[in-house]
Amino acid sequence: MENSGKLSGATIDREWFVFQEKEVFQEWKRQKFVIGLPNETDRDENRICLTPESAGILIDAGHAVIVQRGAGFQANYTDREYADVGARVVETPEEVYVADIIMKSTPVSPKDAEYMRERQVIMSPLKLFELRRDAIIEMMHKKVTAIGFDILKDEDGFYPVVRIMSEICGGAAILIASEYLSNSRNGKGIFLGGITGITPTEIVILGAGTLGEYAARTALSLGAVVKVFDHSLERLRRLNACLEQRVFTSVFHKPVLDRALLSADVVIGALRYFDDDQGVSVTEEQVKLMKRGAVIVDMSIDHGGCFETSGPTTHEKPVYVYNGVIHYCVPNVASRVARTASIAYSNIFTPLMEKISCNGGFRNAIKTDAGLRHGVYIYNGLLTRKIIADKFGLISRDIDLLLAAF
Repeated sequence: MENSGKLSGATIDREWFVFQEKEVFQEWKRQKFVIGLPNETDRDENRICLTPESAGILIDAGHAVIVQRGAGFQANYTDREYADVGARVVETPEEVYVADIIMKSTPVSPKDAEYMRERQVIMSPLKLFELRRDAIIEMMHKKVTAIGFDILKDEDGFYPVVRIMSEICGGAAILIASEYLSNSRNGKGIFLGGITGITPTEIVILGAGTLGEYAARTALSLGAVVKVFDHSLERLRRLNACLEQRVFTSVFHKPVLDRALLSADVVIGALRYFDDDQGVSVTEEQVKLMKRGAVIVDMSIDHGGCFETSGPTTHEKPVYVYNGVIHYCVPNVASRVARTASIAYSNIFTPLMEKISCNGGFRNAIKTDAGLRHGVYIYNGLLTRKIIADKFGLISRDIDLLLAAF
């Protein structure tokens, strides 16, 4: 009778286990989201982060999708296609910004930040040179969590969004150069490639990453002579292995680069400077070495460009001529093929949303997924990227310490 009214040790253990099991279940319970796709106000942006097919997959999984009227139009997706898969089509950005998660193809502008509500999650590209201090301050004030999807990492440590956009842009860079070498764009009238009995076009590519690789693939397939420069010997070795044929490669030795620029018909800028500060790779004096009618396609212009003579242009006015050299410096080249780029985005974001949902939401996912955590630059209103803090004179905090504290 002495145990009357008391629980035995075994009973306590069983009840404690059941309690803990319920707590874990509650913490990791699958979370449903409302996802908002606003209209992009940037006239040069034609992409959308989720295609109707991807929106339908997420809706079938229990999420909700709100699309502003016309958001997919430039990628040739109609409002009807979104409505047919169960998305809610609305008229105004205010109606979109009631969502838990906002997905945009352009960096957050001050106007976007005004629309945001407390504790919202925003996923968009982080382009340091386009960021505005007032937008950052507003997001911090509203305790927003902001994720730069161009700095998200996958399980292998690669940047999946940058990688797929680089594949698109690498091929596009060569096609663009081909346009501006032709008479139809007031070029020299050169066919980009190799024709029997005629000296092939010479293409210099600065950067041996994914963009440089796909530019080289496209140029080689047309029969051009390709020369690739990079800061890293390892990347140059990897490029030769990927191409399965040897191309001329070199690190950035000025005399070697000067000789290549003298004979180049096309120079592609394919270097990315977000994580390091290598600075300009081709000076104004080096550009002056190039032939009249040669074409520069600066695909690094999103991050400041790798030519001293580069300055951002638009799809409406994509080129200017400096010292007889044609400069193409449009920041978002993938918008030229917006439907392909939108499908590429969707292939990444659809499984990512489901993965975050299964992890119980963004807070748990950020804690457990180092690749997602790498993309966070504001966490609950606290700035977590030193490079942004230094740019705007703000204070940043280590996200790992923040997650350990809360």
